[in-house]
Formats: sequence, structure tokens, C-alpha cells
Amino acid sequence: MSFLEKMTAINEENRCIKDNHRRELAEKFELRRKLYKALVRDPTLPNEVRENAFYKLSKLPRNSSFTRVRNRCIFTGRPRGVYQFFRMSRIVFRTLASNGMLNGVKKASW
Repeated sequence: MSFLEKMTAINEENRCIKDNHRRELAEKFELRRKLYKALVRDPTLPNEVRENAFYKLSKLPRNSSFTRVRNRCIFTGRPRGVYQFFRMSRIVFRTLASNGMLNGVKKASW
């Protein structure tokens, strides 16, 4: 089994599935959440409208907030040390880069 196959086998863990579900929910409720937040923050609106928007905002699912989404490595599911551009952890990045499996990435020398 190659290095990539081992790493992708680990990706099927429950926490990655949960994170993907959170991403889907955040995308689904994004416009509604932004609308309610804008209504709540607008001081020119009557208090009744703002309270109603705040109530509706509180009834949205918690996992629909973007703050609950975590950047994870696409190979290992590791939550820390993830390079956003490559969407992989520093450990996987170093291994793949040193094996020459990432196009355009080479070790610096000067």
C-alpha cells in the first residue's frame, strides 16, 4: 500500500464527515444567516423587527455557522498545521514534496 493510499484510508473518519456536514450546512444557510445578522445590527429598524430577526437567527442550526468549520487535511483529517492553499497538513506536504509528488514545489536552496 502506497503512502497516499494509507493517508486517504484514514480520511474516512467520523470527524471529517462531521466537518463536511458543517460545511454543507454553512453554505445552505449562509444568505439567511447574513440577512438576520444585518437586521439585528441595524439600529434604524424598530426593536420589534430586530428582536424577531434575532429570534430567527437563534433558531438556525448551530453547525450552520462558518466559525464551526475547521480546515482539515484532505489526506489525514488532521485539524492543525494545515496549509490552506494545498489543503494538506505540514507532515503530508513535506512527505509529498520530498518525494517529488507535488508539481512546482521544490526544496529551496540559495
